Amino acid sequence: MTLHSTSHHIRKIAIVGSTGSIGTQALQVIRESENLQAEILIANNNVELLIQQALEFQPNAVVIVDKSKYPLLKEALKNTDIKVFAGEDAAKQVVEWESVDMVLAAAVGFAGLSTTIHAIHHKKPVAVANKESLVVAGEIIQQKILENKVPLLPVDSEHSAIFQCLQGETHNSIEKIILTASGGPFRTLTAEQIKNVTLQQALQHPNWKMGNKITIDSATLMNKGLEVIEAKWLFDVSPEQIEVIVHPQSIIHSMVQFSDGSIKAQMGLPDMKLPIHYAFHYPLRQPTRFERFDFFKYPVLSFEKPDTSRFPCLALAFEALKQKGNIPCALNAANEKAVEAFLNHQIKFYQIPIVIENTLKKINYIAHPTLEQLFQTHFETIQIANSIINEKTFQTS
Repeated sequence: MTLHSTSHHIRKIAIVGSTGSIGTQALQVIRESENLQAEILIANNNVELLIQQALEFQPNAVVIVDKSKYPLLKEALKNTDIKVFAGEDAAKQVVEWESVDMVLAAAVGFAGLSTTIHAIHHKKPVAVANKESLVVAGEIIQQKILENKVPLLPVDSEHSAIFQCLQGETHNSIEKIILTASGGPFRTLTAEQIKNVTLQQALQHPNWKMGNKITIDSATLMNKGLEVIEAKWLFDVSPEQIEVIVHPQSIIHSMVQFSDGSIKAQMGLPDMKLPIHYAFHYPLRQPTRFERFDFFKYPVLSFEKPDTSRFPCLALAFEALKQKGNIPCALNAANEKAVEAFLNHQIKFYQIPIVIENTLKKINYIAHPTLEQLFQTHFETIQIANSIINEKTFQTS
């Protein structure tokens, strides 16, 4: 499970989701690093940005998953040596290339799952920013990690923090993992005020600049719920060993409490480039020019208990984790659909957890689902959530 030392080796990265929030920040990290190279860039449908990225970074290959955008991409890159492909199968095939040293799984939502599993199957170290992969298929992914003996390096700031706190602690037992949450833009609002929040307000995160979907998830606290499920699989702990604490300043990214009562925390400014940089260079800490944390600018670090009556999504995620089986997969799918509906002005913000809860009540439980059954659960959940969103009685409530 060792990685090449980056002091003597150019580490070639395949970025799945290169045009998204994490993908673009990963390319900033590569731009500023002498020993990293963008080997493959994969995007879903943002062909204009993918063309710009390809022309700057000159990767070995690019893939646009949306096949209708292929002619435009091919034409734009015809005077380069860059190989151009299209479709989901092509995305899976290129990550197994021998030249790829690491795969960054940064696609948003369920879409990133099959490529992540394919990369692991072909013994590629995976830096995972696509938390949905582990939420949906954590058991299967962990089994494949063990079978193929490859590292799975967390990129989420919270899971990177835990991973960093656990370095050198191999033989010491974890008592508790403490995930910190900013609380989002509506942390201080009453339940009545939450009923009237707008899409524009929900897209204004106080600390982090992220894509629309994850920004809404942060506002509902579902993002933290998904991270709870991800933490269970990454660090082999029970739901009872995971605690969520609201920490509005987002300076302590997460903590680990050990069996002797000692707590280790990883701290820093809220900047996703740091955990990306750490994963890309692991096990080394390479120098950066990132802004440094100044204690005197943050004289107070505060902590609160999350309120699951105002933010039910967190409780729904804990419940899904306890049920296990295909329920976390259904939770993720119902949330994806509910967030999409909110972004499209079909439902109100406070109705997101209502859609999720009502959808989960209609799911057929499978205790140990196969990958095929998880795909089936995902698509069935989307249909159920869709029908709930489209109910006239629900829309007028």
